[in-house]
Amino acid sequence: MDAIEKNLLKEIAELDSLPVGAYNIRSNGQLAGRNTTANIDIVTKTDKPGIDIYIRPFTKNESVHIPVILSQTGLKDLVYNDFHIGEGADVTIIAGCGIHNCGGGNAEHDGIHTFWLAKNAKLRYVEKHYGDGRGKQIMNPTTIVHLAEGAQMEMETTQIAGVDDTIRKTGGDLAAGASLVVKEKIMTTGDQHAVTDFNVDLNGEGCSANIVSRSVAKDVSKQEFISHINGNCACAGHSECDAIIMDNASVIASPALTANSVDASLIHEAAIGKIAGEQLIKLMTLGLTEKEAEDQIVNGFLK
Repeated sequence: MDAIEKNLLKEIAELDSLPVGAYNIRSNGQLAGRNTTANIDIVTKTDKPGIDIYIRPFTKNESVHIPVILSQTGLKDLVYNDFHIGEGADVTIIAGCGIHNCGGGNAEHDGIHTFWLAKNAKLRYVEKHYGDGRGKQIMNPTTIVHLAEGAQMEMETTQIAGVDDTIRKTGGDLAAGASLVVKEKIMTTGDQHAVTDFNVDLNGEGCSANIVSRSVAKDVSKQEFISHINGNCACAGHSECDAIIMDNASVIASPALTANSVDASLIHEAAIGKIAGEQLIKLMTLGLTEKEAEDQIVNGFLK
């Protein structure tokens, strides 16, 4: 890897070198490195671009890194990655995409990730998107989750810098006792555009979903938050969208709930507003400039 690719890898996966354990690194549409373990296998698909990741039942305290980096302008990269998490496993998967587009054209990555979590499996899934350069960076991640009885999945998704256009889709279905937690952080600047679209079906008794999105929209950027939680049994669903709007930006929040059972307990919250003047004044009395105070408030909000 050259210096640009190494920097992208550090930004999205916090890696200064090859990770320990299982990993699959994709660079400019090609395999750049792979390692498997006794409990985690990674297989290249034969019918379309992408990989299948198989994690054996009851695998504990192991991780998989699957970063994607693009440094060629004009490249459109599409992958289909499927994750099969065995019964009782407890693992972490670290994904993400970094684009350095030094040309005048577009560079785009579309990743379709599908997860099958078996009974009582646990997964922490971390995904970070980052872009820089003169050209346009486009990322369209799609995440589909199927949670069997008692399975638990926690998603942490972050998009803080350099992504010009994105449509982020997350869908899933939950069986009895399953749990899905999504924590999303987004910041847009300039004329960037970001759409987040969640659609979750709560199908099993006692399952739950908690979707929390925090975002900051600056300059003339635009954001849209869409969520649909469908309660089809005795279940619990919660969605929350908190956004700070600055300058001449635009934010739309459209949370929706559908209860198809009298025992479904569903809640949504949405709040959009500017930084409070009192917060700025308080920090400025401590010696910060207005810009420094704004940056500190935004960083704390997205932490």
